[in-house]
Amino acid sequence: MKLSQFKFDLPKELIASHPPKDREDCRMMVVDRKKQTVEHRNFRDILEYFDDGDTFVINNTKVFPARLYGEKEKTGAKIEVFLLRELNRESRLWDVMVDPARKIRIGNKLYFGEDETLVAEVIDNTTSRGRTLRFLFDGPYEEFKATLKRLGETPLPKIHGRPVEPEDEERFQTIYAKHEGAVAAPTAGLHFSRELMKRLEIIGVNFAEITLHTGLGNFREIEVEDLTKHKVDSEELIVTPEAAEIINRSIENKKRVVAVGTTSMKALESTVSITGKIKPFKGWTNKFIFPPYEFKTAHAMVTNFHLPYSPMFMMVTAYLGYDFAFEVYRQAIKDKYKFFTYGDAMLII
Repeated sequence: MKLSQFKFDLPKELIASHPPKDREDCRMMVVDRKKQTVEHRNFRDILEYFDDGDTFVINNTKVFPARLYGEKEKTGAKIEVFLLRELNRESRLWDVMVDPARKIRIGNKLYFGEDETLVAEVIDNTTSRGRTLRFLFDGPYEEFKATLKRLGETPLPKIHGRPVEPEDEERFQTIYAKHEGAVAAPTAGLHFSRELMKRLEIIGVNFAEITLHTGLGNFREIEVEDLTKHKVDSEELIVTPEAAEIINRSIENKKRVVAVGTTSMKALESTVSITGKIKPFKGWTNKFIFPPYEFKTAHAMVTNFHLPYSPMFMMVTAYLGYDFAFEVYRQAIKDKYKFFTYGDAMLII
C-alpha cells in the first residue's frame, strides 16, 4: 500500500474542538465487518453488544503535561519544547522535539518558568527537529518531576486550533489512567465513564489493563510513499501476567476480546503467540499495521474517527477492509460524525 491511498477530504468543522458534556454522550457508529452494515447509535448503547465473559482490553497509560514553553539564553527567543520520553532518570536526560528547531544547537541553554526555575542544556541533535536535553536540576527526582508538571501544559494536538483550557487536563485523560508516560491520550477510552464501566461489569464484562505509552509518532507526518519503508517510533509496552490471563480466558471460553483503541490493538498484535494466546510482555513495540494484515486476537474494536494519512486510520482500514473502510468514512462525513481526539466513536464488530 502507498501513503497516497489513505487520502480523503475531511471538512475542518468535523474535527471536534471540545469534549462532549458527559464522556459517554456521543454518537457511535456500529459497523459489522461480516455483514458490511452500519447502525447509528449512542455510545451508551455499547452495553447491548456484549455479554458475560467478554473482555475489553483498555490502555491505562496516563498523559503527562509534555509541552513546555521556554526562552533561549542571550537572545530570549521563544522556544516550544515537547517532551517525548525520559532517557535517563539520574542524569535528567530527555528526548524532546523543539520548535523552531533551526534556532537550537548543541550547547544552547533553555530557560523555563517566569523566574527561570528550570534550565536545560542541549546535548545532542538526534533528528532535524529532535534533540536531547539535560535538565540542570539539583533537587530530588520527585521535586524535578513536580516542576515539570507545574510548568508543562496538556499536550492537546495543535490541529484543534485553540489554547489549552482547564477542562482539558481532566478530559484529555481516560478515567482509568494510572501509569504516566503518554504524550497523547488513547482517545477511544475517553468515552468510558465510571458509571458505564460499572454497568458493563454488572453484565459480566471483564477489563484487562495493558500499558502502552502513546508516542508522538502517531501524529507525525509519514514522509514516504512506500509504507514498508516508514520507520515507526518505538513505544513502551507492558502486558502483565494478570492481563494476559484475563484475555486468554476469554479466548479459551470462546468469548469476545474487544480492543479499546488502536493502542490496545497494537498491544495485542505485538504480544500474540503462534497459538493465538497473549504473552506477558515488558519492553518496546514499533508495530505498524496497515492493509493487508491478518488480525489474530481482537473480535471487536472501539475506536474514534481518524485523520487522513494517519497510522490509526491505516489500522482501521486493515481491520475493516480497505474499500469498506472508505465507504464507512464517506458515510461518517456525510452524516457529520465528529472526528479526532474529542470526536464520536465507532464500534467495529
